[in-house]
Amino acid sequence: MTTQLDATTHRAGAGREKVVAAALDLFAERGVSGTSLQMIADRLGVTKAAVYYHFKAKRDIVLAVVRPALAELATVVEDAERERSQAVRTELLLVGLVDLLIRNRRLYAILEGDLAVAQILATDPLLAPLGERLVEALVGPGPDPGQVVAANLFLAGLKSVGSGGAAGIADAELRTYILDCAHRLLRRRRQPTGRPARS
Repeated sequence: MTTQLDATTHRAGAGREKVVAAALDLFAERGVSGTSLQMIADRLGVTKAAVYYHFKAKRDIVLAVVRPALAELATVVEDAERERSQAVRTELLLVGLVDLLIRNRRLYAILEGDLAVAQILATDPLLAPLGERLVEALVGPGPDPGQVVAANLFLAGLKSVGSGGAAGIADAELRTYILDCAHRLLRRRRQPTGRPARS
């Protein structure tokens, strides 16, 4: 039997989802910086107070848009951290990260490179430690400098591709290309000896 409280909670949840969906559309059209709470209210055909009922500030809406993807990322990292084999751990991370990117291409394209988003995410207490854990799980214990550089290049490249650097490539094809590049970039190699190259 559904209680009045259950019905109210359901309506509130549905209202939040509508605000997030409208915000996502506007972010795609105008960017996060160019979208106001009033614009979101106008898109929904409600008052600004109705938006404030669900979210007190645009920052909260941005975090609501991003948090599901961050929760997925946290799950990918946690699954990898449970593996004993570094090879298996790295492969789980690569596949998990690439699949996460493919599922969220639109979100990446909207949010990546927007200074307003960067400032908002910088205040999220979950994000910084998650990024550190990701790199640690990717390179394993005692990595050489080359492995750390390769991991950071891969992660930076993933952001670039996700933010529109491969807009015309179909999902399945893009997944194959990224994983191929990642395997070549992150394969284990000897530490540089420091000897000068032959002329």
